Amino acid sequence: MQRFNLQTIETAPEKSKPTLKALEERFGFLPNAIATMANNPVLLNGFVGIFGSFHGGSFDEIEKQVLLLTNAVAIKCPWTVAAHSTFAIEDGIAESEVKAIRAGRLPKDPKYAALSALTKALIENKGNVTDADIDKFISAGYSKAQILEVVAGVGVSTVAATTANMAGTPIDDRFQAQAWSPASAIAA
Repeated sequence: MQRFNLQTIETAPEKSKPTLKALEERFGFLPNAIATMANNPVLLNGFVGIFGSFHGGSFDEIEKQVLLLTNAVAIKCPWTVAAHSTFAIEDGIAESEVKAIRAGRLPKDPKYAALSALTKALIENKGNVTDADIDKFISAGYSKAQILEVVAGVGVSTVAATTANMAGTPIDDRFQAQAWSPASAIAA
């Protein structure tokens, strides 16, 4: 059940409009999760701030999508799983790796597996990761400081996933080919 209207640049609150205009220019369309967040400028503008910081960080596009897709699956959000599956494939992640993450498994690539494992541990353990979790991440070639960047990625993704789940945000037509449900992860 969709609980909030999908805002447009014309219908959104005034303080959401400049952000929506900028996002529409960036993406070429307004994703439904963004259109949902636009109902509240505090949420929308806060999301965009951390979104920009995370996407300007040290992870490459594939690493970002591994993290964001892992988080989406851990939170069981159909909208963010569909969106990040689409973006991951567009960014060049092998479909087998996307399928593994969507099924709750780690990617085969050792570096992506370490990133996915730390992301999943942060979510499932509410930030209470072990030294072994951190050591695996660093042993895969990441820096200790990048753990905090993972936290930023988890934060931005959690805002989108929590909003989409709570609001019943429908999956955009653009992402329909990658539609997903929590039951499909269990069955896989």
